[in-house]
Amino acid sequence: MEVRRLAWAGLEISAGGQRLVVDLVEDFSRLHGDATPNGQVPAPPEPRSIHAALLTHLHRDHADPEAIKRVLQSDAPVLRPERASGQEAETALVRQAEAELDGRGLATRIVEAWETVEIGPFEITALPAVDGFGDPQVSWSVAAEGCRVLHAGDTLFHGWWWLMALRHGPFDAAFLPAGGAIVDLPSRQPPSSLPAGMDPGQAAVAAKLLQARQVVPIHYGPLHEAPNYVQVDDPPGTLLAAARAAGVEARVLVPGERFRIESP
Repeated sequence: MEVRRLAWAGLEISAGGQRLVVDLVEDFSRLHGDATPNGQVPAPPEPRSIHAALLTHLHRDHADPEAIKRVLQSDAPVLRPERASGQEAETALVRQAEAELDGRGLATRIVEAWETVEIGPFEITALPAVDGFGDPQVSWSVAAEGCRVLHAGDTLFHGWWWLMALRHGPFDAAFLPAGGAIVDLPSRQPPSSLPAGMDPGQAAVAAKLLQARQVVPIHYGPLHEAPNYVQVDDPPGTLLAAARAAGVEARVLVPGERFRIESP
């Protein structure tokens, strides 16, 4: 299995001659206008080259329906969590991506937690996750060719790690959020003084509970900016130190870097 880190939380996973993407985003203009930081958005997959797309949730920094439509092969599936429900203020953070996903004619499929879907060489399982703003979210276990990785979106720390390891572990690599951002959004007031996703120390602990051979930080960097999004200092460096203290191997991938995973 080969993994390429994409922008922000995105991954491209290849095995058995097929490829899938997780949380693919190319258009960050809603976050930065025309000033996307150099080096943070690597070259996207080629058009019509991807066999499936996975979405952990439908926030704009994780879901880009136009990019998904461009890279997917005809009729390739988009696996996603359940739809958000409620009044306008309740669905404010996912409404735009939901509308764009509906308008692209994509073959979407809702996958419940603990449900497994097989696509080509991939065994894909939705696992529990907790969104920092109350929107539906899952993590994804992706297995192929004797290897298994976990992509945890931007989940909070939770109590399912042990069950995830017992039912689907151990994981050869766990791609875990590590930015630990304090977020202040108009639709979620009053703001919380606690992080909206895992910080590096929590990610290191989660990796240990998951029995992950390696932990790789995602969901950090300059694609969100203060003052309404304040991350911890040096998320990758802090994670390396926290993982070392927890006895977990860690690896940092820059956007665009590839990582070959061998079966143990």
